[in-house]
This record gives sequence, structure tokens and C-alpha cells, in this order.
Amino acid sequence: MSKHEPSNITDKDIEEACRFCFDVLLSRFCRTPCPLPRFRNGEFPLFVTWNKFDGKGNSNLRGCIGNLSPIGLHDGVKKYAAVSAFEDRRFSPISADEVPMLECSVTFLSNFEEAANYVDWEIGKHGMIINFSDDRGSPLSATYLPYVCSEQGWGKEECIDSLIRKAGYRGSISQRLRNSIKLTRYQGCKATVDFAAYRGQRVADRLWLEAW
Repeated sequence: MSKHEPSNITDKDIEEACRFCFDVLLSRFCRTPCPLPRFRNGEFPLFVTWNKFDGKGNSNLRGCIGNLSPIGLHDGVKKYAAVSAFEDRRFSPISADEVPMLECSVTFLSNFEEAANYVDWEIGKHGMIINFSDDRGSPLSATYLPYVCSEQGWGKEECIDSLIRKAGYRGSISQRLRNSIKLTRYQGCKATVDFAAYRGQRVADRLWLEAW
């Protein structure tokens, strides 16, 4: 996995990657050719996250999938924009009617390193991957992106216990189990764009298609 920082990638690139995710969805729904990416390419692990706003201004997760191994950004963002929208098994596929209520976040990941123990990471700075075995010796694994813990208001142990559950472990969580975890920490660069901002920028750049 990549240990170097995406130094050639700017905040504007990541914001444009978010807009490109909307391009992917609208092209699919409207059956139009997908525009070419307008952000720098490279190879990094990445995740695409879709949230949906309700009428009260609250947002709810509608999909989040990515890849923890380096992947070409142009192909990777295009792939996971669709996969996270339509193939996240936790949710029903996103519909065309939902698009105006969506917000997209793209996170490029870097600086993967082994942690000394399960609490050797910083809230708000690091994402983490945990690997451990269940009571039968079967391997389990799960990850949280760098912003998840702080957004949920968790402490470190609470976050790790939630991650253990996310990995599929249903037994009692003991200190011995926590100590057995092999944790990899990483960092990320994230941008978020909602549909209104996306459409406004595409109109301003004269890139909005009539079919959309």
C-alpha cells in the first residue's frame, strides 16, 4: 500500500473528483456518455462516500466503498462512484430521484504504517485497519476512514469496539481480544461537494448537459 503523500494532488483536484462522481451518476441515469475526468491522475487508495439530506437538514449515509490498495484515480473514482452508489449491500441502490439531495465525499489515502498497539493512532488524523481472529481462529478485518471517529464523538476504545463489530465479531469484547489486534493506521485527504454546488459549478463552466 502507498506510504507516500499525494503531494501532486490539490484540494481542488479532490473537489473535482467529487463533481466527477456526480457526472458518473447522471450519465448512468440519463444514458449519456460520461465526461472525462478533470482532475490530476495518480495512484492512491481511495473511498467514495454518498450521503443524503433529509428535509430537516440532516444527512444519512447512502453508500461508502473504496479500495485500500493503490488504484489509478481516474478509473478508481469512476468505479467507486458507481459501486458505492449502487452496490453497497447495507443500502438499497441510489435512485435518480435522490440525486438532488445527495452529497459526495472523496477521500484519497496515504501514509500507511503499522501501529504499536490498538490505541496507537490519533483521533481526527488517522484512519485504521484492524486485523484479528475470532474465537474459532477465523480472520476478521475492518476499516474506518480518518474522519469517522471524530464525527461520531467516540473515544479510542469505543471506536475500536465499533470496528470489531463492523468486522463481524459477535462475541464478548475482552481486553485480551483488543490486545490481539494488529492495527494499521493511515491518513487521508478529503473533499465534499453537494449536488447544488456541483450543478452550479458545471453550469458556470458550461459543462452541464441538457439531458441532465
